[in-house]
This record gives sequence, C-alpha cells and structure tokens, in this order.
Amino acid sequence: MKIEMTSKIIDITPAIRERIESRFEKLERLQVPLITPHVIISKERLMYIVEATAGIPNGKLFAQAEHEDLYAAITDLGQKLERQLNRHTEKPLARRAAGKEVPQTEPDEADA
Repeated sequence: MKIEMTSKIIDITPAIRERIESRFEKLERLQVPLITPHVIISKERLMYIVEATAGIPNGKLFAQAEHEDLYAAITDLGQKLERQLNRHTEKPLARRAAGKEVPQTEPDEADA
C-alpha cells in the first residue's frame, strides 16, 4: 500500500516510515480497503502531533494523536484508526440486531 507521509518539521526517516506502514498493515487485516491514506507529522513545543486521513468505501477515517514520543503518538494513532474501522465494519450487524425483537416466552401452566 502506498502511504503518503508529509512533515514540515522533521525528516521522515526509514524507521518512522516503517513504523507507520506497520500500523497501516494491521488495519489492512480488517479487510477494508483504505483509499489514499495520508499521514501528517508536526511538532508543537514538546509534543509530536500525528494526523491521518484515509478514505474507505462509504466513508472517511480521520484520527489525530499527540504525545511527547513520536513512536507512541504513531501507536495511539493506529489504535484510534483501528477502533473507527471496527465500528464501521460492525455497523451493519448492530443495525440488524437492533431491529429484531426477542420473543417473550410464556410460563407453562405445569411450572406454576
């Protein structure tokens, strides 16, 4: 998968690129195609801010994470995106389950 990464503050090293790609590989395991993922890395004072956007069928994902450690911020970002993808994939099942009513069983006369 081709992930576009941009940063005005720091150079994106191969280690940073590998960490981001490994997080997106975990997202691919959920079998939802990611369309043009884009990651932006910035730094404000002591905090690294990592933002990611990616298109998915019938929607778009966006997540932002900040942390003093860049790698911890990337991990947090991956977890946020994973939660959004899980919510997106489970949505049809939740709607189907909400529409069903559980039939009430009446007690037998022999039990009473």
